[in-house]
Amino acid sequence: MASWREFLSNASTDAEIQFNRLKSRLSGRLDAQKPYKIVYYRGFGGPTQESPATVWLKGRVLRERDLSTPSDNDTFWQNLLATYQRFESDEVPGVTVRIDAFGQTHTTVTDNEGYFELTINSPTNLPPGRVWFPIRYSLDGVLQPANATAEAGQPVVKDGYMMVSPSFSQFGVISDIDDTVLVTGATSLLQTARLTFLGNAYTRLPFAGIAAFYRALQSGPVTTLFNPIYYVSSSPWNLYDLLVDFFRIQGIPKGPILLRDFSLSPEILSSEGHHIHKLAMIRKVLDVNPHLSFVLIGDSGQQDPEIYAQVVRENPGRIRAIYIRDVSEDRRDEDVRQLIKTTESYNVPMLLVSDTVAAAEHAASLGLIDPDTIPEIRADRRADKE
Repeated sequence: MASWREFLSNASTDAEIQFNRLKSRLSGRLDAQKPYKIVYYRGFGGPTQESPATVWLKGRVLRERDLSTPSDNDTFWQNLLATYQRFESDEVPGVTVRIDAFGQTHTTVTDNEGYFELTINSPTNLPPGRVWFPIRYSLDGVLQPANATAEAGQPVVKDGYMMVSPSFSQFGVISDIDDTVLVTGATSLLQTARLTFLGNAYTRLPFAGIAAFYRALQSGPVTTLFNPIYYVSSSPWNLYDLLVDFFRIQGIPKGPILLRDFSLSPEILSSEGHHIHKLAMIRKVLDVNPHLSFVLIGDSGQQDPEIYAQVVRENPGRIRAIYIRDVSEDRRDEDVRQLIKTTESYNVPMLLVSDTVAAAEHAASLGLIDPDTIPEIRADRRADKE
């Protein structure tokens, strides 16, 4: 006999399939005038010293108008409407996406949820010292519908940028987002829902001092360096634009933001699904940067310590340090301390820290950041708290 978990999984999957089919039929009738929209997620690749870099690209094709630019004066209803528009997406399956990058052209096709994903190779003669490279996405044989936009009848095109880590980077940073970079309250479902659905990029709060600390890590101990930063979260791709705006507003260094598909599946919503997704994304980052060591940053509220300990075991010698923000109850701290002992056996320090400055001071002692940035990080912490 199937377990209740299997029954729930099958039922929710069937419901999601039927809902998507119904929405697709209705979209064909009601949304014919909605403009096409290409959403690209920042691609990334590794250094190109001896061979072409592997560059991972992902995006989505939708039928919807752009969201209005957020402001700190937006009302409760404006924020709620924007959240509804993010999650009530009309995806476009089976359309060919053309990708122009590095003077080459590639094509791929969107899946049932409108997503496309592609891995390409960059040339070996990229300009030294450059990190961000232009990329263009377009839809083959698709024009904007009449009366949909001021550009009716025009090709569907989106220009963007992708990041290729330079060969002179000393290390990379992989950071969680929820309760690590921004205050989410991930240990409380109600608090998370309230902040996610009723806030915007201006009303969301960063953890004190995080912007200055991440800028110091990106610069490293020598300020002419560029250390890439990757942000990994189990939040859905639907929140991508909100996070991009939040990072820009708060002055947090930009980098690839790796999220996941929103689904009703219990496997996806479970803690196991969270673990599997984040571990897969971290492995992808490590794979495209085979010669780079990393600093890992997360929080104690979910499974970051467990995931990072597994990364240490799988990649001996590649992890420089791990910083875990303490946002959980005392009984959880004991579990984290056991994991600290595990990483110490691999000569990797994992610190359970109460604030950003404690992590920054330790990073300075390891030569990961310039000690002269500590006063700036302290000042940034004070300003954020105020």
